[in-house]
Amino acid sequence: MCEAKTLSQRGVTMVSQCLQCKTINIWQNNLLLNFTPQQFADYRQFIADLDFDERSHPFPDRMDRAVLKTPVDHINFTFTLAEWEDLKDAMDEAMYMQKVFDLIN
Repeated sequence: MCEAKTLSQRGVTMVSQCLQCKTINIWQNNLLLNFTPQQFADYRQFIADLDFDERSHPFPDRMDRAVLKTPVDHINFTFTLAEWEDLKDAMDEAMYMQKVFDLIN
């Protein structure tokens, strides 16, 4: 793995960026998502435009979870409300911190 700086951490979600290649990673429970800076900005906007209540369904453990489809038909991500909010908040803060680090450098 690259040497990375943490841009944000909210609950079980952490966003970091590689100091060399600038890849942005979202770590959440057992998920690890990797993005270029532009892909990250696009994904953040995509997530921000989604509504948890419109995407959520009760699961067998009686928890409502939002389902987020992926380009692979049989692979989907699911998020509890807390995980969803953590993801959105962490991504927003990471975008802000990226701008701060860019100004510093």
